[in-house]
Amino acid sequence: MPARPIALITGASRGVGAAVARALAPTHDLLLGGRDREALERLAAELPGSRPWPVELTEVTEADVAGIDRLDVLVHSAGVVTLGRIEETPAEVWRRTFDVNVVAVAELTRLLLPALRAAGGQVVLINSGSGQRANPTWASYAASKFALRAFADALRLEERGLRVTTIYPGRVDTDMQRGVRAQEQGPYEPEKYLKPESVARAVLAAVTASPDAHVTEITVRPSAGPPN
Repeated sequence: MPARPIALITGASRGVGAAVARALAPTHDLLLGGRDREALERLAAELPGSRPWPVELTEVTEADVAGIDRLDVLVHSAGVVTLGRIEETPAEVWRRTFDVNVVAVAELTRLLLPALRAAGGQVVLINSGSGQRANPTWASYAASKFALRAFADALRLEERGLRVTTIYPGRVDTDMQRGVRAQEQGPYEPEKYLKPESVARAVLAAVTASPDAHVTEITVRPSAGPPN
């Protein structure tokens, strides 16, 4: 029996990342990336063929990816967001946002390119509606997501042997969204948001597309509620 394809998912301890892991688990062996080792171990126990990959993404090194010789799917789901008007947003917020949302993504992808090339693999980047349109108080986050979009576009052109997909979800019912709504000082209304599983289905659609198809972008919006 041939070996199952391997997927590495960052931000897998909760939210969209965990939902993506559950969606891919029936067909892939999984590396569950994140900082919360206990949460990753619980998820790994739930999903046969998966194992925790605890790492601080902003400090990832070649040693962290040693032994990953072949990788079929890399899903970047980890991210941070801090809202605020530009006049109130200090440099450290911009640096932290870009470090997690862009630099860590670029560096992990760079380190895993040999493994992805060996498999003719796929990189999936969970972006945001903010990567398509910037709104007031979202400057640092939107700028990082516009940068992530540019990274994906450049990677797609440079690595012709890989498939590169950007997913643009609207608001999703996650702990991160609860933090966003607290910063916005607004009510949390999960019925108006996407479920993490809905975003995971978009990832699955891109990953399982027929070999002649390269799904480059998917936009997913809630059927009710705000578009971003």
